[in-house]
Amino acid sequence: MKSRMLALLLGMAGVVTGAQAQEEFVVSYDGFYDRLKVVEKGEFEFARVNFYLVDIASLAPCQLKSGKIVTETSEQPLNYTQEAQLLLPFSEKLDKDKAVIVAKPLNAQHDCQIKFQIESEYFTTAHLTRQRLYQLHHEFDELLSDLSGFFVSKLMGFLLPQQKGVKVTFASEPNLSSPGVSCDKQVCHFEVMDDWENDAARFNTLSEVVSVTPWIEK
Repeated sequence: MKSRMLALLLGMAGVVTGAQAQEEFVVSYDGFYDRLKVVEKGEFEFARVNFYLVDIASLAPCQLKSGKIVTETSEQPLNYTQEAQLLLPFSEKLDKDKAVIVAKPLNAQHDCQIKFQIESEYFTTAHLTRQRLYQLHHEFDELLSDLSGFFVSKLMGFLLPQQKGVKVTFASEPNLSSPGVSCDKQVCHFEVMDDWENDAARFNTLSEVVSVTPWIEK
């Protein structure tokens, strides 16, 4: 129930139009802008909100052939990665000009949608201490609350999913063994404790950090 509510609160479905349904994915910029604005207003060192174009059925990346950001009077290229992450500018002008995102998947048969993801930026193995993980855990929690809005976070907070800590994906098996840490191959879950706030103890591993996301209890 909580996972479903989170999807309803924060998810954004793409709108595909007319005869181009199998060729172009079209979605308004304003929903992205609203979420990017929350991050810009906050004081987050690591936490970010990112956007990915994924296949509706498999959630695999919808790899892109091309893309653009279009208004009534202008057009500019859409920047994206091989993993179909949309690298969108934070622009009040694009929002006011009612810009739309137009993306062409490599596979025209893909039915694509936007995947919203809270994750870290610039968090490396060098940051892998209890203190930094505590900081990131609370940044994620604050960002999730801010994105859900006042009504839900303050009056209906029981509907939000329970965040237990952070999930770290490594480039290879990190071989970590520590209380509160559980690993399955390259993915480790860190159950963040209150006494980690000022604890500079480091988790030693030679494996590089690939990504860090909230650990949500379903």
